[in-house]
Amino acid sequence: MSSIVTFVTGNANKLREVKAILEPSIQVDSKALDIDEIQGSINEITESKCRRAAALVLLSLCLCITIAYQQQLNGPVLVEDTALCFNALGSLPGPYIKHFLTSIGHDGLNNLLAAYADKSAEAVCTFGFSAGPNEKPILFQGRCPGEIVLPRGPVRFGWDPVFEYQGQTFAEMDSSQKNSISHRARALEMLKKWFLDHSVGLNAPAKGHELNASACSTTK
Repeated sequence: MSSIVTFVTGNANKLREVKAILEPSIQVDSKALDIDEIQGSINEITESKCRRAAALVLLSLCLCITIAYQQQLNGPVLVEDTALCFNALGSLPGPYIKHFLTSIGHDGLNNLLAAYADKSAEAVCTFGFSAGPNEKPILFQGRCPGEIVLPRGPVRFGWDPVFEYQGQTFAEMDSSQKNSISHRARALEMLKKWFLDHSVGLNAPAKGHELNASACSTTK
């Protein structure tokens, strides 16, 4: 029987990729919650989101009437924060890529690097896992090096059309290819491996591991 985790997201594309990578070994439910994000490093933002998500999931379901149902809903939560770091710009836009993309689009992201020969970038995905409202979040971070290019491929998911990895943009890859090499895939594989190595069930308190990686390191 697979374990169950609630992935707090309203992004259907993210949910699709997470389910494709984690299931069937870990069953992924989803819940869209409005969580305010702090300003800070990737790790600080993810840990804050994770703590707030665990508390909000419990609060939003506090009217459940059966003990069994309450225990099920008080279980673990998963949140994600994504960054896109341009090496020429000292790692900007970083964790604020969503706001940059909304404001200036794919062409604008390219224009940010127009004056620089260095088009290299790093996609960073950090998942925060919490076993419950009183548990310390555990972070799992995946990184994928690449370059910023003119948009290529279908415009379906965020900045995928402008991020190139080994000759293809994420948008040009099929889902199975992207899910085998992306920053998100690498973070989720770390999460799965951690549970396997520690023999920890998702409904038990998680202890003993936290990723301490500097946000948007340019070191390859």
